[in-house]
Amino acid sequence: MSFRISGLSADQFSHLYGLSDQELLARSARRYRVDQSPGFPDRIELRDLEPGESALLINYIHQPADTPYRASHAIFVREGAEAARSFVDEIPEVMLQRTLSLRAFGADHMLLEAALVEGREVKDAIDHLLGNPAVAYIHAHYAKPGCYAARVDRV
Repeated sequence: MSFRISGLSADQFSHLYGLSDQELLARSARRYRVDQSPGFPDRIELRDLEPGESALLINYIHQPADTPYRASHAIFVREGAEAARSFVDEIPEVMLQRTLSLRAFGADHMLLEAALVEGREVKDAIDHLLGNPAVAYIHAHYAKPGCYAARVDRV
């Protein structure tokens, strides 16, 4: 099964770039200077940020559909990121290093199936979930903090 893992569009967050810490705070966001890697997984470029880079911690609505599964959580984005990365039939390193929760949704945005896997096992789990024709897309989450990682779609 061919699939694409997609980062988030930077356009959703670029209005926050360069704001003062006070302005970010007024928007329920925080700026962090990355001091370790891994530790700050960016949701736009789908990579761990490097020490010295600037990360914005924001609340992101990753499941906006008007269903019981509507959800948001904190995510990091690299301040200044301009282009979302995507990976076809490949798992980004940032996901390979972590335990993931995969949540498979139907076209009606209702949860159909889920899997908890180590990063090195994620490709097989994606293949299994997308093997169900009722699955429209998958949301990957970093299992420990529970936050959204990326979207997975059939290609």
